[in-house]
This record gives sequence, C-alpha cells and structure tokens, in this order.
Amino acid sequence: MRRRDLFKAAGASLATLAAPRIGRAERTGKLVFAPAADLSLLDPVITPFRTTRNHAYLVFDTLYGIDTSWTAHPQMVEGHQIDEDGLTWTLTLRGGLRFHDKEPVLSRDVVASIRRFAMRISLANALMAATEELSAPDDRTARFRLKRPLPHLPEALAGPGGNVPAIMPERLAATSPYQPVAEIVGNGPYRFLADEHISGARAAYERFTLYQPRTARPVGFTAGPKVAHFDRVEWLTLDPFSAMAALRSGEVDWWEAPPRDLAEGWLVSAISL
Repeated sequence: MRRRDLFKAAGASLATLAAPRIGRAERTGKLVFAPAADLSLLDPVITPFRTTRNHAYLVFDTLYGIDTSWTAHPQMVEGHQIDEDGLTWTLTLRGGLRFHDKEPVLSRDVVASIRRFAMRISLANALMAATEELSAPDDRTARFRLKRPLPHLPEALAGPGGNVPAIMPERLAATSPYQPVAEIVGNGPYRFLADEHISGARAAYERFTLYQPRTARPVGFTAGPKVAHFDRVEWLTLDPFSAMAALRSGEVDWWEAPPRDLAEGWLVSAISL
C-alpha cells in the first residue's frame, strides 16, 4: 500500500515537471520562468526562434490574433471595413493604445511595421505583393488598396508563426528586416527591462500599466484579452539539472521543457524509496 502511495505521489510530481507550474503562493506578484533556451535574440521579426517568439508575445501586440480554430480576430484594431469590390480595406486602431515609452500608437507606426515584418513572413509578403497602396490617412486608420481581392488579409497580419508580426514605433520599424532593432519597445502587456538583460543568464519584464487588454472575446492562441496576472516576470537560463533543483526548491515556478530522461529518472528514484 505504501509503495502504491509513493507511485501516485511520484506520478503527480512528474506531471508538475511536464506541465507548466505557475504562481507559487509565497511569491505572489512575480513569475520566475526557466525557458527551453537562452533569449539571445530580442527582435521577433528577424528570427523564428521559439524563445524569441515567446518573449515577443509578452512585449508586443499584433493587429489581429488567431484563435484555436485558426480564425483571425481584431486585436489592436477595433475593426475593419471592406469596400464592395473587396479591393479597399480600412483598418481602425483601438483608442488609447500606447507604446512602452508612453507614446501613442499611430497608424504610421502600423504601416512601417507591416512593411518591415512582411519581408520575413510569407503570407504578409503575399499581401504586400497584392497591395497597390498602403497608407495612413489619419492617426488611427491604415488603408490597403489592393490589386485583387484578398479575403485572408487579417490572417496575413495575425500570424502566428515563427516570426511575429510585431507592431513597433516607426523609428524602429524603419530598421532593415534583416538587422535587429536598436531597442525593444512594444505595446504589449509587459515592458522588457533592457538594463536587467544578461544574455545567457536572465531577462526580466515589468507589467505595463497603460496596456489595455482586448475585451469581449475568449482567450485562444494569440486572440482575446492578454491579461497580465503578475507584476513582474523573470526568465532564468539554466541547465537541466539546475532547473530541476530550482523547481524543487521553489526558486523557479515554471520550467518550460524538462528533458524526458531526467524526469523519468526522478520518477524511478521516487518509486524505489
């Protein structure tokens, strides 16, 4: 009977290693995360690296998001209008959007960002090839005038994929899509703390109090409200043995990708006690 209880306990502990473990009570307000790989590249447009993508969805927002049925929904945009011939799309930004430097998000930032990420994302590149003109008639409006109808325009601006269609200030979006931007300024739920970033060791994020989550839709993949439940998020780059020790001791709340052999070895040790 004791052996069976040990097996159950060990199995439950293994499950916590295999799945996200979030939000220990003794550290409310902060999440400490051990990613699968180091965050060495910060610009989500120039690389499809998974760790960079995960970092990007903390820091940046996108015009549209994809739900669990792979349907695109407005995210930064309030909505869009399509002319009867299907050749003109008018996108209206939600009011009150701010970058982390507290500057307002304007349509010229959006246009510059689209032009940049379209060079690295195939569906967005196809959209630009079908576009006669992309303009910013006013501060909250971006307009596509197409050469031919393209009903999947929202999907082209949503992703998700490796490279993230991140919206950033025009001054940064003017950077070549094959060169990293000089600084990381987004308008997502968390602000990247550049002065705390040590490549190969750690990264840190702070909740952006001016962020306004999308409302009235369920969360699904990159669609729906992005609610910041923690005031601070820290990423620690650890080797597998250090990550397991940190998880056991409570120094880490979430280990993204524990190696199967290490987790299975721990289970065998627990059963043989």
